Amino acid sequence: MRIVSHKKLKDFYETKGYEDSRIALERWYDIAEKAEWKNLSDIKVDFLSADYVGNQHYVFNIRGNRYRLVVVVKFTMGYIFIRWVGTHKDYNKIDCSTI
Repeated sequence: MRIVSHKKLKDFYETKGYEDSRIALERWYDIAEKAEWKNLSDIKVDFLSADYVGNQHYVFNIRGNRYRLVVVVKFTMGYIFIRWVGTHKDYNKIDCSTI
C-alpha cells in the first residue's frame, strides 16, 4: 500500500510526551506499506484489533491501545491516507469517521 503521509506519524512521535509511540507507529507503517489489502479481512490478518468506522475510515490501536491511528483506505487504488494520530483519550473527542 502507498501511505500518505508518514510525516504525520513522525510529527506525533517526535512530540514531547509521545516518544514512546515511535516503535509501534513505525512498525504499523512498515507492515502497512508492504501489505496488499483488499478489504477489512485482509487488514485484520495484520492488525486484529483494527476497526472500520464508516466512510472508508479505519482505526488502529497503537501501543496497547494507548494511542489510536485513524486512516482512510482506498483499496482499489492501493492508498492509505493518514488522517489522525493521538491518545486514546483524545480519540474519544473526535468523530473519526469524518476526520
